Amino acid sequence: MAEERGWGTTFMKWTAGLLIAWAGMSAMGVYVSSNGLSDFGAAPEGASLARMKASPQHDGQGFTNTNEPEPLKLKMGEMFEEYAAARREGRLREPPAPLPMDWLDGSVLGEPSTGDVRVTWLGHSSLIIEVDGVRVLTDPMFGERASPVDFAGPRRFHPVPTSLEELPPLDGILISHDHYDHLDAGTIRRLAGYPVTFYVPLGLGAHLQEWGIPAERIVEHDWWDASELPGGVKVVSTPCQHFSGRGLTDRNRTLWTSWAIVGPEHRVWFSGDTGYTEEFRQIGERLGPFDLALVEAGAYNKAWPTVHLGPDNALKAIQDVGAKHAVPVHWGTFDLSTHAWDDPAEELLKRTEPAGITLHTPVLGRPMTVPVPGGMERWWRSVSGEAVAGE
Repeated sequence: MAEERGWGTTFMKWTAGLLIAWAGMSAMGVYVSSNGLSDFGAAPEGASLARMKASPQHDGQGFTNTNEPEPLKLKMGEMFEEYAAARREGRLREPPAPLPMDWLDGSVLGEPSTGDVRVTWLGHSSLIIEVDGVRVLTDPMFGERASPVDFAGPRRFHPVPTSLEELPPLDGILISHDHYDHLDAGTIRRLAGYPVTFYVPLGLGAHLQEWGIPAERIVEHDWWDASELPGGVKVVSTPCQHFSGRGLTDRNRTLWTSWAIVGPEHRVWFSGDTGYTEEFRQIGERLGPFDLALVEAGAYNKAWPTVHLGPDNALKAIQDVGAKHAVPVHWGTFDLSTHAWDDPAEELLKRTEPAGITLHTPVLGRPMTVPVPGGMERWWRSVSGEAVAGE
């Protein structure tokens, strides 16, 4: 009996030792892979912190939404049910074949469009937007994974259809919030030498400075703050409903935002990540109508209905801001929920057509003007093995 107890004690010690070693190696892997934890970002301080705390959206502990102060309340039963349904129904959460893509080299775009709005989708929520002679880039995500480490986390379905070195001249970079699929530390570090100003929500500048962006090239915005770009174009931080955080202790430390690009002749709205909020109507009343809405269409789930739109609320958002043309974004690049990879485009299309809204689905890397001469093909259907239908 004593021998058995001795063997059991030894086994437990070995098991504990292995677990401790595994935890240590994992921690070391995270430390090394995240550049000494730098990829998690940095905490705001000084004038930036003081301005954050003075914001109407800040409750003294962190930022809140207007309608849903703490929207991320996971419905665990719904989440398990959705994951089970995805397996049971055999949903294709990743594309079964390569996505069509045009390589965007530095010569394709030329000078920014001064006529119709022009948009180039680079995947997920990364877009080059041209409005009245001004060109901006949204949420540049050129990394392989939406994660602080390179060995785990959602991996992209497709390569980025350009390189940072071949980006055309930009008048600004707009960031919506600090989640990894929108704010990639490696991408920002590589943009540090690029002569461009970053327009970001409150508090997010600390992350950028941690990764090498000089403070003088960062402009933080509260909701409804505006910055002037060349040619009388303004970028305006507009409300949305989401949350922020890059680690275990920084939930809602920084603000999140949607963006309006308002020119003398044309206007574009970029939703960022958001659930539905009636503040979209205010955006339409104050800054609309918009020539184009770039609206979040993917990563929705019954388990988190207030932080992502889903197709029904995406339609409402487009209508609220007064847009007759829309492009679905935040889909087709990462598997972030349980729906099929192409459901965001297909389901939104079913709703926009009867509502009299034209849904444009540009091919990755292919510049698109609005309105589109001759319509567009529904390219994702060919990837999924279905017949491609035009507009």
